[in-house]
Amino acid sequence: MRWELEQLCKLSEEQPEIVDRALNTLWEHEPLILRRVVIGAYLDQQIGLSKAAEILGVTRLELQRQFLQQGIPVRLLSADEVKAEVEVLRP
Repeated sequence: MRWELEQLCKLSEEQPEIVDRALNTLWEHEPLILRRVVIGAYLDQQIGLSKAAEILGVTRLELQRQFLQQGIPVRLLSADEVKAEVEVLRP
């Protein structure tokens, strides 16, 4: 399966819309895979808690609660992340 993933990565550089459609179809049919991918990206510090919550369709606080219940470590927000959160909430 490794070669398939490598080819998908290449294809995503040439025609990202095709890979986006394929992934969206996968996420629709297998939401647990999406959740595992998002948690992995969060744990690898590729995305923050707010982005993970947005992708999963829950609030940041709800996802934080879920993570704590599941024993997933929750990173504290940096000063820049707090500022970004405030900016998002401003009208």
